[in-house]
This record gives sequence, C-alpha cells and structure tokens, in this order.
Amino acid sequence: MTTTRRSNFAAGLRTTILLASLTGLLVVIGAVIGGSSMALVFLGIAAVMNMGAYWFSDKLALKMSRAQPVSEEQAPGLYQMVRELTTRAEMPMPRLYMIPQQQANAFATGRNPKNSAVAVTQGITRLLSEDELRGVIAHELAHIRNRDVLIQSVAATIGGAITYLAYMLLWFGGGNNNGPLGLVGFLAIWLLAPIAASLIQLSISRQREYSADATGASICGNPESLASALERLEQGAKAMPMDPRRVNEATEPLYIVKPFRGRGLAALFSTHPPIEERVRRLRQMRPTFV
Repeated sequence: MTTTRRSNFAAGLRTTILLASLTGLLVVIGAVIGGSSMALVFLGIAAVMNMGAYWFSDKLALKMSRAQPVSEEQAPGLYQMVRELTTRAEMPMPRLYMIPQQQANAFATGRNPKNSAVAVTQGITRLLSEDELRGVIAHELAHIRNRDVLIQSVAATIGGAITYLAYMLLWFGGGNNNGPLGLVGFLAIWLLAPIAASLIQLSISRQREYSADATGASICGNPESLASALERLEQGAKAMPMDPRRVNEATEPLYIVKPFRGRGLAALFSTHPPIEERVRRLRQMRPTFV
C-alpha cells in the first residue's frame, strides 16, 4: 500500500508539472501575439477555460459517447458490484451509464467523487468474467478518486486553445515581434506549439492511466483481475474498433483501453500507455497483495 501511495504521489507531481507547462505555453503564445499585457490576458483565458472544463466535462463526455443512464432494475449485477467497490473504497456511488457499442470498454467522468459517473459499453459484460469486470470498475473508480477526469479535461481544453492560437498566428502575424528574430520566433511557435501541447497532453493521459491502474488494484484487492481484463480488452478493441461516426474521438483518453485504431503517424501518438507495460506493472504488485 505504501508503494501505491508513493507511485500516486510521483504521478501527481509529474502531472502538475505537465499542466503547468501547458499553461505556460499558452501564456508564451500570448506574449508572442501581444507582449506582456496579452500574456496576462491569456493567463486569464486559461483560468476561465479550466473552470468551464471543471463544470461541464462530464456532460460533454457522456453526450459525445452517446451514453444512456442505466437503472438498477436494468443492471442489478453491475449496481451490486459498483456498490461493493465504492463501499470498500469509501466513495459515493457514481451514476451508471451504458454505451451502445459492442466493443468492450469503459470510462469514468465527473469533476469530483460526489458528481461522477461510470459508463460501460454493452459489450464489456459479455467479454469479461465477473472478476475481470471488478478490476475494470475499480480502475474507473480510481480515476474518480484521483480526479483524473478533471485533470485530463483541463489539459485537453488548454491544449486545444494552444493549437487554435498557433494557427491564428499564421493568419494574423506575430504581433510585437518584428525583424528576422521575431519571424523565427513566430514560426517556432506556429510549428512547435501544437506539437508540444499534444505531447504534454499525451504524457498527462499516460501518467493518469498508470496511477489509476495502481489505485484500482488496491480498491479491488487483486491486481491480476485488472491485468487479465486489460489483455482481453486490448484484444477485443483491436478486433472491433469503435466507429468514430457514432462515438466522438475526443473521448478517447477517457477509456480504459484505446477504443480507436490509429493509422500511420497517428498510431505513434497514443493517448494510452502500452498494455504490455501496464500489465507488467500490475503483475509486479501481486506479492504485496498476497
């Protein structure tokens, strides 16, 4: 348990540094566009966007995935499992949703444990055993406990703004920066800022997945349950990718395994860490749970 807390602290510290880097990059773009006064304006914009992500991220994620509320009468076994795990984790009961997709997958959303939801696909209960499903639900509850959804929503909001502003520079020029050096700075921001923002977002997403795996194993009490589930979910996602025409690809970082199959260079910029590494870390935890 001490190892889990230490791992979560380290992941939290890295995430904080990465979020600060995203915000700093946004402020730098503001300075390039309009000097120090514009940098302060962009810092204010970042704060407003973070508040918007705080309040509305759950509603947007559920809508974009077409998730529908599921009642206890419709899924008594799922409700019983979630209730047992939340009691074990000393957490409030989240709202439960069903996603009309045959691929086996799941995600959690919500700004805090009192305002949270867990969504599972229709296919997950058919693919996984009860023990494996417990591991998946525990992983999603870990995201809620660690407030990962809020963190990722903030990162996505700032990252999207950076990309948009970088392209604005292409059309409106570099503001106060004149001459050759100003042009070089303008081109550097325009070309590199979106890439840097994307890489930072990906790093945040991967760190939060590792942390949720560790916390989820602690909640369910059996790292092997989640390790086995991850292997089967990965195989299922490869065999049956989600249809991006029915589920918005912007929700990809929320899912427990990558729901869409990237092609070419897109496959290199994954929102999820390698399943093999996640499974290896979980199975290394087994002796501490014996």
